[in-house]
Amino acid sequence: MELLLTLLTLLLPLTTALKFDMQAHPGHESASKERCIRNFVAKDQLVVVTATVSGNRGDGQTLNMHIKDAVGNDYAHPRDITGEGRYAFTSHADSAFDVCFENILSGASSSSSKHIELDIDIGADAKDWSAIQAGEKLKPVEAELRRISEVAKEVVEEMEFLRGREMRLRDTNESTNERVKWFAVGTMGMLVALGVWQVVYLRAYFRSKHLI
Repeated sequence: MELLLTLLTLLLPLTTALKFDMQAHPGHESASKERCIRNFVAKDQLVVVTATVSGNRGDGQTLNMHIKDAVGNDYAHPRDITGEGRYAFTSHADSAFDVCFENILSGASSSSSKHIELDIDIGADAKDWSAIQAGEKLKPVEAELRRISEVAKEVVEEMEFLRGREMRLRDTNESTNERVKWFAVGTMGMLVALGVWQVVYLRAYFRSKHLI
């Protein structure tokens, strides 16, 4: 029982959200004014992005959000967001993805920034376990154990992915070392051959001039 309680404690989801203020700008060179939060996701994983933004529409600031990944996929591009918004998507590739914010001054405003609270859930943590529990009529402990089972499965898959990548990097490193070794051997052979050729050529030259 103590082991089960310890495991439940270790695998409880972290609910801390990222909080920051987004300064508004006039709208010129907007791309350089974006603030992005990056995370990594595996292919076909569920991601839920929850953003809680202060203020309201028409307050002189327009906060836009853009969710995209490093390989060119766009998942969401909501504009003029306020209050709480939830955006869910399934990743198309093993890649890093960015959640970017841009705050533009659109009129007279009493404030120069908006407060943002951002929460990103991936995989098992992104599922609505309350709805699953109600839909499948699971007991709270059964739902929690199922969530922990999926989290553990994701950890195992992540470890397998990292192990495969480590093996590929090791093979690349060994192949590079082997090529460098043979390149060094070839270079030394060429230098030795060039030295012998120079000696032979100079001896023949001096003999032709009757210097030796």
